[in-house]
Amino acid sequence: MELTQEMARKFARLALGHVTQEYPNKLDHVLASDADAQSPRALHPVFFGSFDWHSCVHSWWALLTIRRLYPDTQEAVRIDDLATETFTAEKLAAELDYINRPSSRGFERPYGWGWLLYLHHEAARHSDRQWAALLEPLARAFAQRFGDYLPILTYPITVGTHANSAFSLVLAREWAEERDTQLVSDIDAWSLGAFAQKTAYSGWEPGGDEFLSPVLIAALLMSRVMEPAAFAIWFENLVISNGWIERECHPATVSDRSDGKIAHLDGLNLSRAWCLRSIDRVTGPSAASALMEARARSHLNTAIPQVEGDYMGEHWLASFALLALLPGDLGS
Repeated sequence: MELTQEMARKFARLALGHVTQEYPNKLDHVLASDADAQSPRALHPVFFGSFDWHSCVHSWWALLTIRRLYPDTQEAVRIDDLATETFTAEKLAAELDYINRPSSRGFERPYGWGWLLYLHHEAARHSDRQWAALLEPLARAFAQRFGDYLPILTYPITVGTHANSAFSLVLAREWAEERDTQLVSDIDAWSLGAFAQKTAYSGWEPGGDEFLSPVLIAALLMSRVMEPAAFAIWFENLVISNGWIERECHPATVSDRSDGKIAHLDGLNLSRAWCLRSIDRVTGPSAASALMEARARSHLNTAIPQVEGDYMGEHWLASFALLALLPGDLGS
């Protein structure tokens, strides 16, 4: 299964429908006084929609990605107009002021940090617009936060939800490759220390509210950090030779898509497909390639029809569908 224009246009329409939808809204907001009790739009004049800040950020990433890949569609025109209206110096300065509040040290750490860098990375591909230049101060601020955070992160966070360390570092590292060699070095050193000695994975997956596979997202990170030959051996010892992928890596069942936490499992199916397809590109043809492709396909076939249907999935799943359908460098 690959991304089609019809699919991309549907994803764009979904995201356009919610990046400016302020409510319902789940804030990650620390109140220091009564004056801090403000509306989402007042706190975040750019990223106030899509139920929560990080979902708005990565929905904008999805929109800009679709605008680049399918520039001649009606949706691309709408994306262009809305982005120009939204990404202004004044509004983005307010977002930067917010994260510089003393009480915002842990704001969106690390999931939203990684997605903001990835949004900036995509915005830079749109050389006909000033979006990247406008987003850069915010991106640089989050990159600095990664640099400050990794030295104190003694142990990786391996839950399959927003706190996961590896997911955000996959996104941050891709941003940093062209912009911050020190951050690349820091991410690589930390990742090797956290995961290089891991072997024979036997974790219990999936957790009931996960949208990431702890082992596969760590493996995806290591595929960016390690040399391909060394990575292939490491990955074989991690999840192939012990039979984990063959035995355990099957699509998750979602019992209630109106429950925001349980609906995460649709995202798990998409992110597993992304990881499997991306890793297979790194390792190249192997005895496990057919198995990995089959597992990726089964996860995609289960999840793609669920991107649209209930707002608890609609406000974010299109981004993960794009990751899964465009492994590698997202078509550029």
